[in-house]
Amino acid sequence: MEIRDNKDKNFEDSFWADQIADDVIKRVEDSPMLSKLVGKNGYFCYDEKTPSGTIHIGSGRGWIIHDTIAKALRSKGVNAQFVLSSDDMDPLDKPAQELSDEDNKKYLGVPFRYIPSPVKGYKNYGDYYFSQCTKLFPDFGIDAKLESTGHEYEKGTFNKTIKTALDNADKIKKIFAYFYGDDVASAKKLPFNVKCPKCNRISTTLAREWDKEKEMLSFECREDVVPWAKGCGHKGSISPYDGNGKFPWKVEWAAKWPSKSVIVETAGKDHFTKNGSRDVACRIAVDVFDYPPPYPSNGYETGPGYEFFMVGGKKMSTSKGQGVGFADSVNYAPAKMLRFLLVRTRPNAAIDFDPYGKNDITLMYDRYDTAEKVYFGKEDLGNKENVRQKRIYELSHVGKLPKRMPPQISLAHGSVLVQIFDDQNSIMESLRESGHIQDKLDKSEVKHVKDRLAFAKKWVEEFADGKYRFEVQEKVADNLDLSKKQKDVLHLVADKLRKGKWDEKTLFNEFYRICTEEVEINPKEFFKAAYLVLLNKESGPKLAPFILTLGKEKVAKKFEKV
Repeated sequence: MEIRDNKDKNFEDSFWADQIADDVIKRVEDSPMLSKLVGKNGYFCYDEKTPSGTIHIGSGRGWIIHDTIAKALRSKGVNAQFVLSSDDMDPLDKPAQELSDEDNKKYLGVPFRYIPSPVKGYKNYGDYYFSQCTKLFPDFGIDAKLESTGHEYEKGTFNKTIKTALDNADKIKKIFAYFYGDDVASAKKLPFNVKCPKCNRISTTLAREWDKEKEMLSFECREDVVPWAKGCGHKGSISPYDGNGKFPWKVEWAAKWPSKSVIVETAGKDHFTKNGSRDVACRIAVDVFDYPPPYPSNGYETGPGYEFFMVGGKKMSTSKGQGVGFADSVNYAPAKMLRFLLVRTRPNAAIDFDPYGKNDITLMYDRYDTAEKVYFGKEDLGNKENVRQKRIYELSHVGKLPKRMPPQISLAHGSVLVQIFDDQNSIMESLRESGHIQDKLDKSEVKHVKDRLAFAKKWVEEFADGKYRFEVQEKVADNLDLSKKQKDVLHLVADKLRKGKWDEKTLFNEFYRICTEEVEINPKEFFKAAYLVLLNKESGPKLAPFILTLGKEKVAKKFEKV
């Protein structure tokens, strides 16, 4: 698992979410306007996503970042919430494979909230794709209030900013011209897209004139506004309020901040490129809406967006049909482990997670277990690192924090157990005998162990490199080519297994003592012989714990037969 960290000195002395929370609280305290808004609405952490299709896991990084910041703010004693909005007022702008040719022709240019769901049981097309993600939020520990941007338009949330934008249309046109030149379409037209009352399309309308006194907008629904959808030709005047249309995206982003009193909203770094959408939105927010852009921006300065979350070196992209969907991500690792990965990694560090072949998954589990041990005082990494690991555990943990440390079964050990035993009850008994778990566990602890074992089985079967897979041999193979010294050392180990009481460490040391003092054989040759007898392959899991798990008597009998 590669994590490319663009280190920021501001984040060196405290956990990233706490540092952001401190910066945001100071910003609010230094601004009478923001202080007043926060006193009324709390610290509003906001994010949004267009439900145009399968939503990729990269968006999930943003959701977890905002959720973690909100939690960090609340831990500092302030009222904070994370709100996620479905941008379902955005239009279908290319044929969707879930829709028939007839429906694509009918709905191209229509907002997602007015397109039927491709699957029964959902309000509309946008609700279907949004819900595929949000129904998993409890598994990811994401505490979010969910909204529909279209509904916010309909209930009048944006009415004030709509009027302000249309009254100051010339300012907005000049901002677009400043960034993109006088010839760009946004530098020439009014900053509002009417939803045609006749055909419901929003992409094919052209706002003609704004009557400031009557607060009416003249428009026409045309065939030549966009190449991928044709308007119906309807013309008229309409109030722009209460869901009769929407802002263009970059204007909408700026308008949302004062409309919703947003204090924190970050996004992927692609939005923060020079002359990108955040640049434009910040300029509009300051110059038109007289509102300070939310953290991490400051006035015209956009600040940094968060880095990409890649799987196997591929950047996640919904629009290009690439990568792993957020809802599908739990097929690669449990939701709580993905949350841990994203919480422990600073937002300005790119993540390339590869579940196949490499040790990314086992490393993630080992790091989680380390954080847990530090949190419960079972491991000491030094004061500074202890504080960091405890905070990672607190903010990444899903559900109520346990009062005692859950039983820990490493993924590596779990993967051995699921290949030795056929059922979980036998595994649980083995874990009790080896001292990995107590005789009495509460229901949550039993579930914790069984969940770990279930994923260990999945990891072995779907992701692990071949060297981690094995099959215990019922009989010793007849064709094993073992030297006399290899047979001698196996016989001596068999005798020791029967006579002594061993744990992993003492048994491992005994292997080396026998090899060097009694048989004079390279230990590597002993290990190779042992694995050939037990697995019919030259390597396998760590031998001492493997033998103790298989059973000393069972292994001794096999070694004696060579």
